[in-house]
Amino acid sequence: MIRYTRRGLALVAATLIATQLAPPAAQAADPAYQVLVFSKTAGFRHDSIPAGIQMIRDLGAANNFTVTATEDANTFTAANLAQFKTVVFLSTTGDVLNATQQTAFSTYVDGGGGYVGIHAAADTEYDWPYYGQLVGAWFKSHPAIQQAVVKNEDRTHPATTGLGTTWTRTDEWYNYRTNPRSTVHVLQSLDETSYSGGEMAGDHPITWCHPQQSGRSFYTGLGHTIESYADTNYRNLVLGGIRYTAGMVQANCNPPTTPPPTGDSTTVEGEAYTSQSGVQPAGHAGASGGNTLGYIDNGDWAGYASVNTQNAKTFSAKVSSAGAGGTITIRSGSQTGTVLGTVAVPNTGSWDTFQTVTTNLTGSATGPLFLSFSGGAGSLFDIDTFTITRNTTTPTPTPTPTPTPTPTPPVSTTTEGEAYTSQFGVQPAGHGGASGGNTLGYIDNGDWAGYSQVNTQGAKTFTAKFSSAGAGGTITIRSGSQTGTVLGTVAVTNTGSWDTFRTVTTNLTGTATGPLFLTFSGGAGALFDIDTFTITR
Repeated sequence: MIRYTRRGLALVAATLIATQLAPPAAQAADPAYQVLVFSKTAGFRHDSIPAGIQMIRDLGAANNFTVTATEDANTFTAANLAQFKTVVFLSTTGDVLNATQQTAFSTYVDGGGGYVGIHAAADTEYDWPYYGQLVGAWFKSHPAIQQAVVKNEDRTHPATTGLGTTWTRTDEWYNYRTNPRSTVHVLQSLDETSYSGGEMAGDHPITWCHPQQSGRSFYTGLGHTIESYADTNYRNLVLGGIRYTAGMVQANCNPPTTPPPTGDSTTVEGEAYTSQSGVQPAGHAGASGGNTLGYIDNGDWAGYASVNTQNAKTFSAKVSSAGAGGTITIRSGSQTGTVLGTVAVPNTGSWDTFQTVTTNLTGSATGPLFLSFSGGAGSLFDIDTFTITRNTTTPTPTPTPTPTPTPTPPVSTTTEGEAYTSQFGVQPAGHGGASGGNTLGYIDNGDWAGYSQVNTQGAKTFTAKFSSAGAGGTITIRSGSQTGTVLGTVAVTNTGSWDTFRTVTTNLTGTATGPLFLTFSGGAGALFDIDTFTITR
C-alpha cells in the first residue's frame, strides 16, 4: 500500500477533541456487555488507529458496553474471548495470529461470537482460509485518497439506518481480490463513476455482513482517515456493526438466495479457488490457462464462493495424475458440508496426460461449492477445469438460418502490471500517478512475471505503459512459462523519472496458447516499472 506521511500533531489533537462530541443516543434495550478491540499490525500501520480506539470507547460509554483495547495476540484464548460479545479488528495488517490463536478465535466466532472488521482488517491473515471467509474479501489495491459516492443498498440494517440513498465522503477506497456479493449481504457499495481507481467492474461492495456458523460478521472498508472517526454517520455505521455482531439487535445479513438458472453449465478453472487448504496452482502447458489445481494431498480441499450448488445435477473434471490418484468429494457450504457426490480419479500415466471423470450429484443444498480430496500418500492428482451442469428438459429450438458472419473487431485486454500470479524478483511499487496507485516495480535484469489469467492465444499486439529513471531495457513477451515461446520483444527507455510514464507497442507473432509471461533484461540496477499492459487480439 502507499505510505502516506503522518499528519501533524496539531491535526491529531484537533481530531481527538472532535471525537469527544456527543455520540449517538444510548440504546436503552442493550444489557451491559464487553467488546475487544484488536489493532495489531504486522504490515502497514494506519495513523488513524488511536482515533478509532477512542471512538469505540466513546460509543461504548454512551451505549452500555465496555471496551478492552489490545495489540497482544496472546489475548486470543478460549477462556479470555468468552467474556466478549464481539471482537473488532481495527485496521489490523499482515499475519497477526498464530495457529493456536486462530483456532481459539474461529471456535469463538463459530460458537456464537461476533467479528467486526474495519478498513485494513481486509489486509490481514492472507494465509488463513477461514479468515478470508470471515472478512468476506481480501484487500487487493487502492487509489489515492479522494471523494467518492457511497450507495446505501440496505438502509434497514442498524449500521445504515438513517442514511440517505447515497453518501458522499472522502476516504481511501479499497479494491478487493474477489467480489464478495454472492456470499455476504451487501449494505453499501461504491459508485465507481464518482472517483478514479475503482477496479471492480462497476459492482464494488464496500460494507457488508453475514452469519458465520452460529456467530456474526460485519466489515466496512471505510475508515482510513483520522477524520472518519469524528463523523457522526461513520460512528453510527460502526456502532450498528458492533451491536449486530454482539447479538444486541437482529438484522437480515443472509447472502443472496436467488438460485442459479436450471439447464445451464458452469466451467471453472481448478486454480480459481477462493479458499483452500494445502493446494496451490501448478503450471502445465497443456492445461487450460496454463495451470491446474495442483499439489493435492490427502485431506486437502478447495472452495469456490462464486459457484452455487443449487440445482446441480452433474460434476465433470478434467484431471491428470502420475501419483496415487484418489477421490474428489463434491460438497456444499464448506469443506465438511453436505456431500453431493464423489468421483474416483485414476493415475493417467503422467501429470500432462488429461482425462475427464464425471458423476451425478444428489441432494438439494444451496451453498457455495467445495471440493475435498482423499487418497493415499504423496501428490494424488491435478484438476485442470471442472464443470457443474444443471439439467432440465427444454424444447428443441426451431432451426434458424445461419446469419452472414460479420468481421470481428479487435478485442483488447488491459492488465495491471502488479496483478501477476507468479514472479521472480519483482514486487509492487507505489506511484500516485499509476493506475490503481501501483506499478510492477523493482525490475532487475533476469526478473520475470507470469499472468495465468491472460491467455496468449490469438494475441497480435502488446502495449505497455511504463516509467524509468533507471537503465531501461527490454520486455520479452512469452507464452507458457518464463522460458516459453517468444512472441515478441519491445525496448523500454529511460523516461526521466519513475513518475513519468510513456507507452511502447510491438506486434506479436506465433500461435502459442499458454498463459502470458513477461521477462526482463537490461543493464545493472532497477531497469523500469510497468503500470499496465494491453494485449490486443
